[in-house]
Amino acid sequence: MAMDVALSSMMAASSSLFPSGSLLESLILLSNEVAFEEKAPFVHAKTISTMRRRIKLLAFLFEEVQESNSPLPPSSILCLTEVFSVIRRVKILTQSCEEGSCLWSLLQTESISNQFYQFVKEIGRVLDILPLSLLKLTDDTREQVELLHSQAKRFEFSVNAREVQRRDELLQLMSNKERNYKTKGLGEVGKIKEIFSSVGLRNMMDCDEEITKLEAEGLKQAGTGGIIVVSNINNLISLVKHAKTVIFSKKENENDGGKYNLKFLHSNKHLDHSSSSNSLVQIPDDFRCPISLDFMRDPVIISSGHTYDRYSIAQWIDSGHHVCPKSNQRLIHMALIPNYALRSLMQQWCQENNINMNEPTKPYSSFELERSNSKRYLSEEPVDHISASKAASDAIKMTAEFLVGKLATGSPDIQRQAAYELRLLAKTGMDNRRMIAEAGAIPFLVTLLKSGDPRIEENAVTALFNLAIFNNNKILIVAAGAIDNITHILESGKTMEARENAAATIYSLTMVDEFKITIGASPKAIPALVRLLKEGNSAGKRDAATALCNLALYNANKACIVVSGAVPLLIELLTDDKAGITDDALQALSLVLGCSEGLQEIRKSRVLVSLLIDLLRFGSPKGKDSSLTLLLGLCKDGGEEVARRLLINPRSIPSLQSLAADGSLKARRKADALLRLLNRCCSQSQPC
Repeated sequence: MAMDVALSSMMAASSSLFPSGSLLESLILLSNEVAFEEKAPFVHAKTISTMRRRIKLLAFLFEEVQESNSPLPPSSILCLTEVFSVIRRVKILTQSCEEGSCLWSLLQTESISNQFYQFVKEIGRVLDILPLSLLKLTDDTREQVELLHSQAKRFEFSVNAREVQRRDELLQLMSNKERNYKTKGLGEVGKIKEIFSSVGLRNMMDCDEEITKLEAEGLKQAGTGGIIVVSNINNLISLVKHAKTVIFSKKENENDGGKYNLKFLHSNKHLDHSSSSNSLVQIPDDFRCPISLDFMRDPVIISSGHTYDRYSIAQWIDSGHHVCPKSNQRLIHMALIPNYALRSLMQQWCQENNINMNEPTKPYSSFELERSNSKRYLSEEPVDHISASKAASDAIKMTAEFLVGKLATGSPDIQRQAAYELRLLAKTGMDNRRMIAEAGAIPFLVTLLKSGDPRIEENAVTALFNLAIFNNNKILIVAAGAIDNITHILESGKTMEARENAAATIYSLTMVDEFKITIGASPKAIPALVRLLKEGNSAGKRDAATALCNLALYNANKACIVVSGAVPLLIELLTDDKAGITDDALQALSLVLGCSEGLQEIRKSRVLVSLLIDLLRFGSPKGKDSSLTLLLGLCKDGGEEVARRLLINPRSIPSLQSLAADGSLKARRKADALLRLLNRCCSQSQPC
């Protein structure tokens, strides 16, 4: 209510605060963007089409009011602003359906349908109080709006029955994800094809895009969606990978014939896989992979304790299987632990028989060639789970100790490889990170940060970053004197990835409050982060910005961040779409605003206020909150010029009103406070 009083007072004091032209132009632009969008998703197509028709009718209303050139009645401004808010949310939801995962959208059928239902009811409530009699409209437009109003009031919640059926069938398939669709359940293979085709997944490329979208949705839901939601997304990913492997890859490889068989015959001249010729070397059974029955080039141990060739077991797991192929025991983690003991025996056997262990011995399908060329497969990134198997735990401990020994005494080439394997091993769980630290890896990794070899330095700093995820390791890393060495990589690392990971390591270390002081006291750390903010790629800028945000939580660091030149760079990043770190840049600016140097430097910007007004309209919830914090801070204590610029900007008041009405709790309070401040400035005859 305080907000409404303030707005009424402001309207009476200055009609320029609510220029009808600006509000109507925004409504026309937004409603046309939504109503005349030609792209339609496969899921919720009918619901979205109906919503677009409703908004098209509203667009005609807005255009006719604008063409009348009559001032808007004050009572209509709140209604039209609320309509703008509804249409904006319709646009966001529609884009989410169009650009997001189609399978996830199908699972959310009832939830999404309910959101569209709520939008229609909100439009109906706004039309309840919109003073049509005070607007200059033609009879035809008035009748159309009244019809829309009547339909919105009678509108009842419903869900597309066919989509509900598809969703239920999809849930049933997800519950059967452990099944081998290639050899069992052929009817379900047909059902997968039918469901996938209905949502637009018809080839391997479609599946790849869907997996990427599902992985992005999983990251988005990880912090808020809960365990069940994330589990459902993971099950969907497994199902799509099944379809890609079993259905689409087979169909797309049918024309390949046997062109890989010739390569297979030529590549296996030294090894006998059929055991039918005495002239060929016999492979010991212990050296064969239980899956492919081929000679293992890279033996690894899984959580069941069995050994497989890395390629074969990775493909098995990647296809959605979560059990050991040999024992059918459920895998309690997905880490692939190198079997160094067996590999050593195999190398010795190969030397005795004059065989090149690195020579390929198996035919590759086109799907396998594709997988072997993918970055994700080459990085061999396993799923992050804590091992509960004593055999696996012992293997990890032995591997860590072996690799640390190589760090300590090996040649540069051996150190490079050992650091890389520790980097990978440290990605796969808290137990791994603890055991690597207990094996004494951290001091050696810190020393290698100044080895002069670009790859060794990159692997070492990335391994430290992975180890720092385990909180106890943060203390060990700082105690090993790592700050100066990490800053050295941040400042002059030979590769951008090394500099990015150095910034990420600093961010991780600053999660400990006392290390904010330690790192801030280092004369080169903050300037190096600011430099990366300027020179880095998107990931580097994001890592630098988040590290600066953490450091700025300690008051003594704020002035150093400002003096190092961070403020102009952070403001520039607000409009850098490629960097994609608007929220982080806003948070950093709102933090350094708390020191006099930061306030003075931020007030120098001539573009920031208009950017913040746009972010109030189009930013994320977090971004809107930071924008409000900045505007409040800039308007207080001598911020008359900023307040005047807000008052003359036609977009500021409607945006603040919208946030005060339906923003988050923090946003509502800040928006209401800013509206009251501007109301006082507007009503005073002297400058505010």
